[in-house]
Amino acid sequence: MTITETLAKNRGDLENKLRNLLAKPVFILELDAFALPCGCKGATINTRGLQIDDLEIFEEHINEYLKNTSENLEVEPSFLFARLVPGTAEVASLNSRVLCNRCYMDFACGTGKQPRPDIYILNFSRRE
Repeated sequence: MTITETLAKNRGDLENKLRNLLAKPVFILELDAFALPCGCKGATINTRGLQIDDLEIFEEHINEYLKNTSENLEVEPSFLFARLVPGTAEVASLNSRVLCNRCYMDFACGTGKQPRPDIYILNFSRRE
């Protein structure tokens, strides 16, 4: 399977799982793999129809779905988070990231589920 076929399949699978779980229209507009100049790499899943309340209530399930999607894309699911539209309860994207050393330290020093107003952490695996 090509990378684009893998992305397309995982985009559709995740969208269907979220719709079934939440019993409402949730859209996965785009699923991208990325590599940043700082050294971080991973996947970004742009969403519509997903709210922070959905994350809080169904966190265990959404976390599992995002971990599975990450693994299917060969992205280590050590840092999973949602990016929120500032000033709203709308989830703009779900993200799976392998952090570079600098970004790891930025998040490792933070506390709680929301170290910044636009970030909701689903999973953060500390390094040993």
